[in-house]
Amino acid sequence: MNNLKYSLSLIACIFTLQLFAQTSTKQSASAPSQPKLVVGIVVDQMRYDYIYRFWNKFGNDGFKRLVNEGFFCRNTNFNYVPTYTAPGHASIYTGTTPAVHGIIANDWYNRTTGYNVYCAEDQNSNGVGTVAKEGKRSPVNMLTTTITDELRISSNMKSKVIGIALKDRSSILPAGHTPNAAYWFDGSNGSFISSTYYMNELPNWVTEFNKKELPLKYLSQPWNTLLPIEQYTESLPDDNKYEFIAHGETRPVFPHNLPEIMKNNGLGLIRNTPFGNSLTKDFAIEVIKNENLGKSAATDFLAISFSSPDYIGHTYGPNSVEQEDDYLRLDKDLAELLAFIDSQLGKNNTLVFLTADHAAPEVPAYLMDLKIPAGYVKEKKIADLVKTYLFKTYGDSLVLSFYNQQIYLNQQAIESKGLALQQVQEKAAAYLQAMPEAAEVLTAYTLNNTSFTEGSQYMMQKGFNTKRSGDVLINYLPGWIDYEMQVGTAHGSPYSYDTHVPLIFYGWNIKQGSSSEQIYITDIAPTLAMMLNIQFPSGCTGKPISILVK
Repeated sequence: MNNLKYSLSLIACIFTLQLFAQTSTKQSASAPSQPKLVVGIVVDQMRYDYIYRFWNKFGNDGFKRLVNEGFFCRNTNFNYVPTYTAPGHASIYTGTTPAVHGIIANDWYNRTTGYNVYCAEDQNSNGVGTVAKEGKRSPVNMLTTTITDELRISSNMKSKVIGIALKDRSSILPAGHTPNAAYWFDGSNGSFISSTYYMNELPNWVTEFNKKELPLKYLSQPWNTLLPIEQYTESLPDDNKYEFIAHGETRPVFPHNLPEIMKNNGLGLIRNTPFGNSLTKDFAIEVIKNENLGKSAATDFLAISFSSPDYIGHTYGPNSVEQEDDYLRLDKDLAELLAFIDSQLGKNNTLVFLTADHAAPEVPAYLMDLKIPAGYVKEKKIADLVKTYLFKTYGDSLVLSFYNQQIYLNQQAIESKGLALQQVQEKAAAYLQAMPEAAEVLTAYTLNNTSFTEGSQYMMQKGFNTKRSGDVLINYLPGWIDYEMQVGTAHGSPYSYDTHVPLIFYGWNIKQGSSSEQIYITDIAPTLAMMLNIQFPSGCTGKPISILVK
């Protein structure tokens, strides 16, 4: 009897193991334990509402595919200011804000040197593939690791990480400190370049890609609308006063004579056209193909940023036919990129996320014509007024710089005069607060000694880095921007028109769905870390998106 019981137990055990093996095989066939490739896509200056505004004109295989087959986090926002390109890319990939990762703007005033420092500037690196100063770039100014760094470290540097973009900062910061490569576009020679931080010479495949002279080919014909122009009903009329007129044109209208405009702007003009996105897509495909991304035992990571929407938004504004056409063409570029990834690796082997580094407001001049509160800030005038006020008060202007909506005071002069720094900060802040364009003004002392929990003051604090930020920070009223020309748009505020961006996860282990749950941009990196079973970035303050990592 005991032998019979033993035999039955053994048979049951074997059956259970076989069933488990079959189930595991089925699960591994549908979704491997780790993705072969992660593709991070950041669209520079993409508003959340563009998904819906242009939905009926998108094809089925680009944005619609990501939304219909992926998971759409519809209430994703930035949780700091300024909402600029460099802090945006750094925050997405570090999982923290400028207060921690240190990229407080695209560039900022350096008290030590007395000059502005560019976010990706590195005087110890030289260009590879260029002699231009734009080659002297690296991530040395970023103070924390990125999710891409943590992936490399977790695999004992076996995972490949590569960043690409037209903008150097949009390639360099996402790729982190330890990538295999970062590539960006040099308008002076029409090529993708790198720096000696990453390599001593360009790989042969990059050289061969550059030899194709694709920028010249893309710019050799006029930019006309993808669809008949009368179908662009989501935009303002093509000929309107809110758009910049390019040198070589007399009106800001289609078709844009790119060969003629290029005579004055060179190959860098491609940044201001949808074909900059196409060039980036072309290069991304070559990266995947030539670097064999996703083909090894370790998970690889490709960080892509599409920069052209930002240039087009600054030039023509969010309601322009140009920006609508840009997004319809980007939709096709995304469809081609996703189809190529499918052909190489398959949807179940690739984890894709798409988001933006910031959004954008309406053109203030347009809002003003609609009798909506808005306006333009003249920061030089504000700086002169503050200097004059402090000179009358203390016998010295005491202002070193007014940059990125921050006043940098001469702390050495304040100390030598026996003045209290806090008192001078508060005097300057009170003067600024009385200005009609000011919403909030905070001092460095307040930001260092007060803990804000919500609103624009909280966001100013999250963008404040003690060692790099100024003494007095000002936030302007909604709809007001610091922009010299009253055409096109800018960005950088704590308001929803700048902070609300799309976030879509797609592919490996992602179930279709959507959520209106409040999510911050700093939650992307820890979510990826949970999915990949690796460490959070070193300064991470975000939280994993629970609905995606149950």
